[in-house]
Amino acid sequence: MSGQQSRADQSTFAELGLRARLFAQGALAYLFAKGGDSFARLLHSPWRDDPYPIYAAMRARGPLIRSKLGLLICTTHELCEEVLRDRRFGVLRSDGSYGDPTAAAVDLQLSLLELDPPDHTRIRRLAAPELRPRRMEKYRQRIEDIANELLDEAIARGSFDLVRDYASLLPIRVICDLLGLSQVDADRLGHHGLVVSGSLDGVRSTKQLRQMRESLNELDAMFARLIEQRRADPGDDVVSNLVTALDDDKITSTELVQLCNLLLVAGFETTVSMVGNGANALLNHPEQWDLLRADPSLAPAVVEEALRWDPPVQMTGRIAHEPLELAGRRLRKDTPVLVLLASAGRDPAKHEDPDRFDITREVQGEHLAFSSGSHYCLGAPLARIEGEVAFRCLATRVPDLRRAGPAVRRPTSVVRGLASFPAFPGKTAQRA
Repeated sequence: MSGQQSRADQSTFAELGLRARLFAQGALAYLFAKGGDSFARLLHSPWRDDPYPIYAAMRARGPLIRSKLGLLICTTHELCEEVLRDRRFGVLRSDGSYGDPTAAAVDLQLSLLELDPPDHTRIRRLAAPELRPRRMEKYRQRIEDIANELLDEAIARGSFDLVRDYASLLPIRVICDLLGLSQVDADRLGHHGLVVSGSLDGVRSTKQLRQMRESLNELDAMFARLIEQRRADPGDDVVSNLVTALDDDKITSTELVQLCNLLLVAGFETTVSMVGNGANALLNHPEQWDLLRADPSLAPAVVEEALRWDPPVQMTGRIAHEPLELAGRRLRKDTPVLVLLASAGRDPAKHEDPDRFDITREVQGEHLAFSSGSHYCLGAPLARIEGEVAFRCLATRVPDLRRAGPAVRRPTSVVRGLASFPAFPGKTAQRA
């Protein structure tokens, strides 16, 4: 038997084994869901379609609860923030292996998301100046131009899909500018963004696993070429500036490629779901939509309320790096803990009348939609600007926006967003 044939057989057996494990895990989770386990229900329809009553029931049981699936789960804002800020927790196991089984299955390297100090600290210090609020502000006019161009196209057609034709295209075109990529790469980047961001919800099939590997391989090759191009001909973009750190041996070429992957996935996923979820909430609460139409300067408040009320990333994981006590429980080293970011946003101990969507809400403290602590999202300033522009343009350009059909949610639990949002622009206004 040739070595090539042997590797092919091993790959086939590995995929068959994975398929069997996925089936068994899915069946077990569904049985627990049918039996009333709250966390298991978050993984399946119809319960995950509206997870917020489930989060409320979990908070009522206490700040730290255990699922029948074996997970310890933080439910309150106070405990979620405590874990995210506690340096005794990280994202890797003590032996350096992935804490996330999905990441291990596809060798998913999303840079800062999959690193602990000291590597996390080193790379974050290099990337942070490129994503600071002042630098991101210079993209505001370009973001406004892109948003208006997309709405021009929607108005000309007379109908559009708010997710596919607006919320998805806006961040991809901005990322192309940010990384110095040609706009002809936008469609492929959008495809890869959807595939790889889907990995955050876990591997559900061997077909999805193959798609994820294909996308990651293509992205790695694309960004490796881009880095070499910027070495030869630098420009005024994030990659060009980071190439200097590469040449000074402060970051490896592999780490820089992985950082580009992160900028794509995190920048794409957060904005798409934030704009889709926020627009859906506005149209479901017409009095709030009326407020924004009357005063578009409320757009930043819409961003914050949408992130609190229905955040794109619903949960994240941490691993205890040493034996410790958490909410009265003793945790062994390498114990995984799930942090329910979305539950924290609806915690009445932190937010008054938390189930009410209110863009005039008096801010009572930072939500956790962008995480907290050392893994706080570096792309938050850009996501906020994109969200502000997206909502303000909707209110000023298509003030009579209305649904053309039901919004369709993506079949995911970790990432909460819309797959489709058919809309009519209605009576429109010219650009300001």
